[in-house]
Amino acid sequence: MFEEFMDIPAHPLLVHAPVVFVPLLALLAIAYAFVPVIRPHTRWVLGALAVVTPISALFAKLSGDAFFDRLDEAGRITEGFYPTLEEHQALGNMTAFTTAILGLATLALVLFVVPRRSAAALEPGGGAQPLLLLGLRVLTVLAALASLYYVVRTGDTGAKAVWTGY
Repeated sequence: MFEEFMDIPAHPLLVHAPVVFVPLLALLAIAYAFVPVIRPHTRWVLGALAVVTPISALFAKLSGDAFFDRLDEAGRITEGFYPTLEEHQALGNMTAFTTAILGLATLALVLFVVPRRSAAALEPGGGAQPLLLLGLRVLTVLAALASLYYVVRTGDTGAKAVWTGY
């Protein structure tokens, strides 16, 4: 399922979704956590991104595993190149993991930090308990930073793997 799309390896196509969605989710989730005035305008988009982004990261990871297996079975990977691809694979696993955490933290923000369409929306918290809001903010920022780090590192090692050869 994750090997090819119209006779083209799926991985080079699917990786573009998390490359776009992970930074978008990370930045929007942090903004939602700290800027109450944007909450009414971004709630549904953020909720959708919180679901779609981890799925896109998982699909990129699964297609990468299938692509690696395909190249390996065809004998197209040189012996000295395995460490590079294994590093890329490990970073892809971490990207999928941290993005899943970011997605869950973001969904919690969307569910528990409900925007109010009144002057109360401008107050810190926007209706959530202060301790819950603090915990969600910390978790969101940490997950967002980790997701950004891993998506950049994964993309960098993948690009270097493509351009230096396997």
